[in-house]
Amino acid sequence: MANSVITGTGSYIPTLKKVNNQFFENRFLNMDGTEIPSENPVIIEKFKGITGIEERRYAKDDLLSSDLGFLASEKAIEDAGINKEDIDYIIVAHNFGDVKKDAIQSDLMPSVATKVKHLLGIENPNCVAYDIIFGCPGWVEGVIQAQAFIKAEMAKKVLVIGTETLSRVVDKHDRDSMIYSDGAGACIVEATEKSDSGIISYASQTFAIQEASYLFFGKSYDNNEDPNIRYIKMYGRKIYEFALTNVPNAMKAALDKSGIDIDDVKKVFIHQANEKMDEAIIKRFYRLYKKPTPEGVMPMIIHKLGNSSVATVPTLLDLVLKGKLENQKVEKGDIIILASVGAGMNINAIVYRY
Repeated sequence: MANSVITGTGSYIPTLKKVNNQFFENRFLNMDGTEIPSENPVIIEKFKGITGIEERRYAKDDLLSSDLGFLASEKAIEDAGINKEDIDYIIVAHNFGDVKKDAIQSDLMPSVATKVKHLLGIENPNCVAYDIIFGCPGWVEGVIQAQAFIKAEMAKKVLVIGTETLSRVVDKHDRDSMIYSDGAGACIVEATEKSDSGIISYASQTFAIQEASYLFFGKSYDNNEDPNIRYIKMYGRKIYEFALTNVPNAMKAALDKSGIDIDDVKKVFIHQANEKMDEAIIKRFYRLYKKPTPEGVMPMIIHKLGNSSVATVPTLLDLVLKGKLENQKVEKGDIIILASVGAGMNINAIVYRY
């Protein structure tokens, strides 16, 4: 049976709109609309200490999520060295579709995947394009779906994209608005029988009882704003506690299924959500095996790029594979883990041999 191998990666990081923490001179409010007693500089400093985020990137006003996905895809296709007409599926993970600057509606008709296919100029009608909405783990889930198509002999080449413009769905009065950013990452997953590289195992879960509302669409914290205009909202403490318990367990389930020893894992590419949370997740993961966390096992880009949701893991992977992250590299034969957590609440992890 053919292995599912990532043969090319690409990312698009907005270059012209670098937004540092001092950009946020808004009047931050509590959820009930009351004033936060602390001054903005104090709030921002606490925010940086918890999340690790110093700056983030916003897309140019004339670019949409589909544009970002297209730009990342071009690089992944070139990196893989394939003919774009040979792609069997285009899977695009996102949460809000195309949102124009200063608009209050998402554009999902046609799908973002169809728009990306159009921008790529792919004429082959047998290249099927569709979207998945799976929260921040959407790109990882897309890679899992690509493997399923390959195993079922329904595809030989799949383009998987994660793209988002979260800067356009944030409430400026919500402190959490400082977390989010824009960007896109993509990869080509191919079927091959000539290599022992590829996806070895995975785990994927949805928790949808009380967890379903941890991330949601809600009104502005400013009670003077139109209550019918909605923004991305979250219960940060609940997500933190949920992730610390469940993400390490999912990673362990995937690794145990692979039969690979924890000591053989070289890198963990985890969703860039919050530096302290990610560090705690990795620590707990290794603690499940009664092991200390190896130094440098978790590459991070959140400090400069923020949380771009579905784009964080593929962007991180692309930067490391291209040698663009200092003191971080992956070599042939290395075992890596891709993992994410987000709205749903959804969790997934992939064990992969490079």
